[in-house]
Amino acid sequence: MKKWNVDASHSSIGFSVKHMMVSKVRGSFSDFTAEVAATETDLSNAEIAFNIQVASITTGSVDRDNHLRSADFFDVETYPEIKFIAKNITKKDDEYEIAGDLTIKAVTNPVVFNAEYEGKGTNPWGQEVVGFSAETKINREEFGLTWNQALETGGVLVGKDIKITIELEANPA
Repeated sequence: MKKWNVDASHSSIGFSVKHMMVSKVRGSFSDFTAEVAATETDLSNAEIAFNIQVASITTGSVDRDNHLRSADFFDVETYPEIKFIAKNITKKDDEYEIAGDLTIKAVTNPVVFNAEYEGKGTNPWGQEVVGFSAETKINREEFGLTWNQALETGGVLVGKDIKITIELEANPA
């Protein structure tokens, strides 16, 4: 097993959520670290941990980003990080189920990411790189993210389900 350095400039952690019951808002976190130890082509025995700095959230709207950082949502003053630690990884054909603990606002719940090995290559500087994609869906209210507003036409402003996507490029440590 090798330790891998995540190339943050070629990796991303994003999310999407229903807005007003009719569209989706997308966002991402620009400041995160990951510890990955794995065989480059097989995650079955990998050790994976992510730390995300919540203040780095961006959705394309400064007002919305500030609201998400506030006590109504993430409360970054009190809970500055989101954490994920993989507990069990199962290979199914060319994909993986990565089960682990996700912690948001000091609330930890189990989640399962569906992950896929994207390939291996050599960058222009002769360094080996590998890529993986992963996604999951969580109910934000199960993590204490309960703020919402009822709409006059029925429904709510912010959906409960959050889709999380990770695109990861890494090179040997």
